[in-house]
Amino acid sequence: MSASRSETTNALGPDEPVPEGEGSAEPVTVPGSELLAALLDGMDAALCAFDADGTITHWNREAERILGWSSEEAVGRRGFAGWAVRTADAEEVQGRLMAAMDGPGRQVHEFALLRKDGGRVLVRTQSARVLGADGKPAGVYCAFSEVHAQIDLERSIALSEALFEDASWGVVLVDVDLRPTVVNGYASRALGAGRTSPLGRPLGELVVQGVEELEGALHHVLAEGAPRGLVELWVTLGTGDGERRRCWRSGFLRLASPLAEEPVPLGVGWLFHDVTESKLAEQEADRLRFRSSQLHRAGRAAAECEDPMEAATAYLDFALAGFADHALIDLAEPDGARLIRAAATPSGAPGPCVPVVGGGIPVRYPPGHPALQAADRNGSVRASAPTSKPADEWAAERQWPRDAVHALCTVLRSRGRTLGVVTFLRGASRPPFERADAMYAESMAVLTASALDLTRLTAD
Repeated sequence: MSASRSETTNALGPDEPVPEGEGSAEPVTVPGSELLAALLDGMDAALCAFDADGTITHWNREAERILGWSSEEAVGRRGFAGWAVRTADAEEVQGRLMAAMDGPGRQVHEFALLRKDGGRVLVRTQSARVLGADGKPAGVYCAFSEVHAQIDLERSIALSEALFEDASWGVVLVDVDLRPTVVNGYASRALGAGRTSPLGRPLGELVVQGVEELEGALHHVLAEGAPRGLVELWVTLGTGDGERRRCWRSGFLRLASPLAEEPVPLGVGWLFHDVTESKLAEQEADRLRFRSSQLHRAGRAAAECEDPMEAATAYLDFALAGFADHALIDLAEPDGARLIRAAATPSGAPGPCVPVVGGGIPVRYPPGHPALQAADRNGSVRASAPTSKPADEWAAERQWPRDAVHALCTVLRSRGRTLGVVTFLRGASRPPFERADAMYAESMAVLTASALDLTRLTAD
């Protein structure tokens, strides 16, 4: 009673009186044997124990599930002979199990045990000695599981290690706060970071553009599960050499704890593969296919025009689709010294290219203007607004619509003569002109120049 009172006093504090009307409650204790039984029965692995003579002293529920023998039937038996092991194998099995008493550490064996229904099951055991109070071996405990379950576990571990080391796909484990916790070698190279530097960091520190789409996909997986198919995400990464735009074909898996009664999200497994090169090749093929179709359609439409000038503007209307926002035609004077505006698209809203009413006044292009350079070189000139000054001022100085940011000027030539220059303009929402764009513009310029040449011949 004194021990109980001492424990109660410590719980309340030495100076706190016992509440009136309440006695000093006895502490609730769990007997050691009941606690041990609860722990053994709650284990995921089957477990049995032998004393120094080989008599079974403990047998948990997982052992009962695997072999069918209850604890009442197993405890007290001497070894496995005649009931859990064939008689011919009993001596060898018992000897290998009890050999764990001879030294420290665990020993691993595989045995074929008998079920209560007569069936056989191959198990993998781990046995180790149990020391008594005097420090001498007092018995052996043996934990065992079905070999196929152990192989499944080892296979899962091997798969995880392979994914995180040698996989040809990027693998990133993301926690519920959308922060990477594990990154494999492929993913670290794709992100331009090491294996440990991305861990715990927000994705926005790794991805410059496209992080909203990526985080949206991860949130969707956490809330509703993985999408059925793969998702292609375009992202821009910041590196020491500048920004890199990449396309990642991604798959997502929601990770849930297998130990909880209800699925509790632990995070998301994100697997991705860099398909940038193939996507760019596909886009280029689609672009060439569309532009070839536009050239064909433009030729068919121009062939139905009675007026050659109408045919020339029809070519530019087909060229503008998906290519530029504005188009201008400047024809050269007979002496070739100046350019005169002949046709243009509206400077405000998009519209067709139409002849300029009351033309004949030379365009006031300053020296070094891209159109003049194209006429001098008999080729194409590309230009873009600098970041050092407003784009509308840059466009106004060159006599272009104020929303122009990128320009491509291509010479118009027919029968060995320079007829003028055609200019294509893009706004800020489009990328700068590239070499492939110049080739397409030159193809349209050849057709346009033929129609303009016919216009002069008709006028003469």
